[in-house]
Formats: sequence, structure tokens, C-alpha cells
Amino acid sequence: MTAVPPPEARRARRRRPGRRARRAAAPLTVVSVLVAGAALAGCGAQRDDDVYTVLNSSTDDSYHGWDAATLARCSKRLGIRIEQQSVPAAQVMTKSLRMASSKSLPDVIQFDASEMPTFAEAGGLVDLRSLGLSTQDIPKGIVDFGSYKGTYYGAARTVNTLALFYNKDILDKAGLDVPTTWDEMRETAKQLTQGKRYGIALSAGGAEDGVFQFTPFMWSNGGDETNLATPQVAGALDYWKALLKDGSLSKSTVNWTQADVNDQFMAGNAAMMINGPWQVETLNTKKSLHWEIAQIPVPKAGDDSVGPLGGAVLTVPKTGDTARQKTAAKIIGCMASEKEQISYARNSWMVPANEKAAALWRKEVPELDALADQVATARSRTTKVGARWSSVSLALQSAFQSALTGQSSEAALKKAQSRAMSGN
Repeated sequence: MTAVPPPEARRARRRRPGRRARRAAAPLTVVSVLVAGAALAGCGAQRDDDVYTVLNSSTDDSYHGWDAATLARCSKRLGIRIEQQSVPAAQVMTKSLRMASSKSLPDVIQFDASEMPTFAEAGGLVDLRSLGLSTQDIPKGIVDFGSYKGTYYGAARTVNTLALFYNKDILDKAGLDVPTTWDEMRETAKQLTQGKRYGIALSAGGAEDGVFQFTPFMWSNGGDETNLATPQVAGALDYWKALLKDGSLSKSTVNWTQADVNDQFMAGNAAMMINGPWQVETLNTKKSLHWEIAQIPVPKAGDDSVGPLGGAVLTVPKTGDTARQKTAAKIIGCMASEKEQISYARNSWMVPANEKAAALWRKEVPELDALADQVATARSRTTKVGARWSSVSLALQSAFQSALTGQSSEAALKKAQSRAMSGN
């Protein structure tokens, strides 16, 4: 829904905000010691009273430039100097831990929302409401997206999720309607599979991309990440297996990232795909490709299409300097203001977190209206399991590889549940 990474002409391999590189999570005990030490000992490092730092993952030239413009406007508005420090998304947590260890934490950290609970559980973040930031006009799902155990630690500027992208010319030529249920999507994918072209493409790779793409199938079918060994989760995985059995889905899906899926769609090798708005800029570089989007089909008519929220949240780490923490909250308030959300969403093709901003954004990009509808029912991956999400994700990744290459879904998920519970 990324993490943080969208596209560009050379951007086909860029990371989305909700997509993270596969990596080992830092042990909670280590995180706790480091962040607690930073908060108790104070800031430590000498700071310029009028210079504030935002740590983010905007290493891409476009994103770095957009954030620089935002921070320049906020600097002027607040009468301070705000600088950004950008590292790859996979390094934000480790960089934050090193800075906590040296007592040189930045004033604001932009975490992938799936990582934020780890820092929050360790006691390293400040409750944003206690600093005066309001959640008014922010949908509950997005408030939960930035919360841990009911406390609001992270403010989102924009969010993303997944949708069904389809080649309008191919569907029109075949005389087919856009599918809305699983049965319809399976039948449509069968009919659109011809020659080298598959009916549908999705990512089922052994990384967070695959898990991100599996969640709308699992959740819409009543499955739950608190227990992977259920008929509902197995039913979702069996649906993917059915697409493979039909020949409507390439066997290479177990190796594809979301960028690979987009490449297949753009090349005409797939008539439909599951993907996110971070691909829009790349899709629009091919003028002959007439694509549209719809909500991801559901098991049966009338069900809610529940997708994953992806993106990043802005947090205030505990530094021991309450005055700077209050100013940090003002920086977040500016960066996440309605005006700045619309500006950022306009550039990144994401959906503004604020409902009023999102309503204005819908009018600007009506072609993505279905995405905003999908966001309205989406939820965070960490809402129910918090910091345990990384263990659940790794367990699911292993289950995909086993089930899609021959093992029964039930056996693969039973093993995955055991692995998720043990944290290994």
C-alpha cells in the first residue's frame, strides 16, 4: 500500500513507502536499552538551537527534492531551520539506534509504519497528542496506522494501498467486465490468458512485497495475522494456487517483486495486476497503455475489500529535551498539514491522510478514485500484532514459497504459525 518508493522513468525499481527490504529485525531488548538510554541521558550531542533535523528514507532524487521543498516552506513558517537526513529505507531503524546510542537522535524520525511499533514498544517515542497534535479529520484506520497500543505516535502525510489495475483495451476487446468477486476474477483471468499473456500478475515473492499483496486476500476472506493456521487464511492461499493451476498466473510469481509485476503489465504480458499507486508515474510513460483501476475483488459480492495501508509516519523520538520535542511536533504539524499533504500526494500519487485533503485530491485525480475507496477500508499490518509483525511476515513469506511450489496450504500455514509464535 510500500514500504518508501514509487516510480520514475528509471524508477521501475524504486521502492514504495510501505515496502521494506527483507532484513532481520533488531531485538526488542537491544532497542529498549538504546532508546531508554537516550531519553534518560538527554540529547547528549551539542545542538544548534535553531537547526532541527528530520531523518527519513527519501534517498530518491524526486522524493528528496519534494521533502526539501516541504521543509523549506515549514522552516519559513515556523521561523527555524529544518534539515533532512536521508538514508535507505532499510537503514532507518539501524541509523536511529546508532543515533540513540550516541545520544544524537534527530528531532523527527520518519519510520515505515510497520517498523514504528518496535521503537514505540521500547519506549522511544512521544505521544503526539500530548504534544498538541490532533487526529481530527483523520480516518480511524489511518490513526491506528500511526498508533501502538492505542497511543498515537506517528502522523501520516499520505498513505497507499493496493488496487486491481487492468488494461482497458484488452478487457474491452474481450467484451469482459471488470471483475468484482474472486470467481469473476478467476474466470476473467482465464479468458484473458492467451499465448505469452497471463490473465493476472501479482507478487508472491519471499519478501515483504508478497506479504503486502497477500493481505487483501487474507483479510477480505476473514483471515487474521494473529493465527495463520485457519481455514480463512488457507482459503486465500488456495485461491492464489488456483490461479496458478489455471495457468492464469505465471509460476515466476514466487520470484517477482511489485516492480517486476509492473514490468510484466507494461510489457503486455499480463492483462491485470495487483499493485499500488507508486507505479502510476511509470505506467504513464507508456502513452499507448490505457490502464484503469478498481478495488481488489472479494470472495463474494457484498464483502468489504480490506487492503493494507502502506506508507510512513512522522514521529518524535524521546531525546530528553522537552522544548525541542514540542518544536518537533510543530514541524510534523506543518509537514502533515492539509496543504502540504495535497502537495505531497500530487507528486507521489499517494492518498492524503486527512479526509478533507483527500476529498480535494480525488477531484484532481479522478482516475485514482477507486484507490481512495480502497484506502477507506484498509488497515495497518501492525494493528493487531504490533512489533510481532516482522515475525509474522517472515513466516508468511516462507509459507508462500512452500505452498505455491507444491505443499498444501494448510501444512505450510501450520508451520508458519508455529514460526510466527516462536519469533524465529
